[in-house]
Amino acid sequence: MNRRIKIVAVGVAVLLAAGATGPAMATDDGPARSGVVREAAALTGTAMLARPAGDNVTISFDAHLDAKDNDNPLNARGTFRFSHYVGDWGGKAEAKVDCLITGGKVAVVSGVVTKADRDLKAAVGKRVGISVHDLGERDRLGYSWAALGLPQESPDNLPKCISSAPFEKTKPGSGTFRVLPWEPRR
Repeated sequence: MNRRIKIVAVGVAVLLAAGATGPAMATDDGPARSGVVREAAALTGTAMLARPAGDNVTISFDAHLDAKDNDNPLNARGTFRFSHYVGDWGGKAEAKVDCLITGGKVAVVSGVVTKADRDLKAAVGKRVGISVHDLGERDRLGYSWAALGLPQESPDNLPKCISSAPFEKTKPGSGTFRVLPWEPRR
């Protein structure tokens, strides 16, 4: 066997051995190998929406499923924050996560607003939902109040994990969101 073939054969053997014994995580292609602890579903990151000059919307996520009970989207924890300023109007709010469902590169998260200021103060105590499509530099985002009015106008009985389709684009260079897919046990 010539030297080049030996090097390729050894390299392939090393790669195959590493793949067979290396850690596995859940991916878009399906659940991780049996017996390997999976990373819990998550939605993280910060970005601004692509809006006309003077209309500033920023959204941040730190939402995760409990790694020990990754099968229940209601065992979500974390927060998400959003701010919207245009002219003299605006404010920021923070919500405590109460549901997170992810599939592939799409996530829906909901939470109850716990803090808000200025023109969003009346949103405290209201449940809101946000959807994200993780596309890298041009993520897309939707929110429950797209069809319902401002967050403070959300109905008192808005169900958990409800949002609109991710119709808005993020502003290039303003950040990105990361969706880690949910892989329930079957």
